[in-house]
Amino acid sequence: MQAMRRNWKGLAAAAAMTVAAHAAMAAVPLPALNANPAEVSVSGLSAGGFMAVQLHVAYSATFKRGAGIVAGGPYYCAEGSVLNATGRCMTHSTSIPVSTLVSTTNSWAASGTIDPVSNLAGSKVYLFSGTADNTVKQAVMDDLKTYYQSFVPAANTVYKNNLGAGHAMVTDDYGGACSTTATPYINNCGFDLAGAILTHLYGPLNPRNNGTLGGTFTEFNQSEFITGHGAAATGWIYVPQACTTASCRVHLVLHGCKQNYTDVGDQYVKKTGYNRWADTNNIVLIYPQTSTAATNSCWDWWGYDNANYAKKSGPQMAAMKAMVDRVTSSGGGSSLPAPTGVGTSGATASSMVIGWAGVSGATGYNVYRGGSKVNAAPVAGTNYTDTGLAASTTYSWTVAALDAGNAQGAMSTAATGTTTSGGTGGTCYTASNYTHTMAGRAYALYGLTYAYGSGQSMGLWNIYVTTTLKQTGPGYYVVGTC
Repeated sequence: MQAMRRNWKGLAAAAAMTVAAHAAMAAVPLPALNANPAEVSVSGLSAGGFMAVQLHVAYSATFKRGAGIVAGGPYYCAEGSVLNATGRCMTHSTSIPVSTLVSTTNSWAASGTIDPVSNLAGSKVYLFSGTADNTVKQAVMDDLKTYYQSFVPAANTVYKNNLGAGHAMVTDDYGGACSTTATPYINNCGFDLAGAILTHLYGPLNPRNNGTLGGTFTEFNQSEFITGHGAAATGWIYVPQACTTASCRVHLVLHGCKQNYTDVGDQYVKKTGYNRWADTNNIVLIYPQTSTAATNSCWDWWGYDNANYAKKSGPQMAAMKAMVDRVTSSGGGSSLPAPTGVGTSGATASSMVIGWAGVSGATGYNVYRGGSKVNAAPVAGTNYTDTGLAASTTYSWTVAALDAGNAQGAMSTAATGTTTSGGTGGTCYTASNYTHTMAGRAYALYGLTYAYGSGQSMGLWNIYVTTTLKQTGPGYYVVGTC
């Protein structure tokens, strides 16, 4: 009977992987629309709000128009600690060290791990916090306003904090009662928050389309930009009809925890109010999606997936930057087909070999990891060794051919590979889940415990549940034995 249970678990896992792979194959590539790179912005709720701040600050040269933050907090608020995330950054149980976070921002900008902070001065910020939000307290949003004062002119910031809304995205015609905090975390408060955000970021807009939308919703292949790392195989994009021929604006919309497509269907994508404004104002909307493998379907704003989660090199961050780059590109200008036979081999703890079949007429190739180009010069052959990778980590690569004019052709399908642990056996630690979190090998969230790095569930967070964790790389632990 036990063996049968294991077999069923294996079959279920295999089936889930097959469904995800099929979804990515069935979805279309994210289109290159030649959108205006000077008109890019981002907004998000809760975990999406924290991620929106991260993107706005780290990629300030990309998100030039600014950010709309609903129930978020200061940049790098958690400082890599889930205890900080669930404490000071949500309940404000202890004070948030805003001045320290400002200093960190300036230091990282000076080192080049994030864009220069001078870019932020020309952007706009819209902040929203409901008076009935007991999940992310208004004091946290107050600190976010204080944080932004170091970088964004006061005249460019709006802070609405006088509406009795719970922890939710607010609309004027859809969702639950205004003061509630419950799935799908969309509340009807008689206030058009999406419209307020977009109007502040872009200036006066044409009236919204309250009728049938003229554009198209498309499920796109998100795994072209990122695989694993808590990201779903597919995301969604709304393209107004005019944007198929005209150069349009781009707005990235980030859902909160327990709000991805698997959790709430298309409610966040279609019912939060963004699309009807986008339709009449030439705004392309990108809706990236987490997977249910992500902790509570949240975006990574405290380090559950990667230690560099708030920097430009963070996997989720780099993937969304690459999505914007794709939409603002013109498609490359070459008719060369996509390389085939892309695969990975020769894994080490810090490198991977990517190989592919040659394309007739190609003079070179570009290699992309998670949507970001990794080769400094065109690759002459049909393989490339990507270095500087993290141990025991899964990555995704795509390849495109270059013609004699160095114009890029179609992008290949993605190939994934996992780096090795960097050791022969690893080190094992057997302790209570409480002890693991105190030692920095795991983190607790909503009463459950997860291994750092792998994010594997360890059960309840207490002194009674004992788990063996195997360290397979720096800051990377898996449930198992040596």
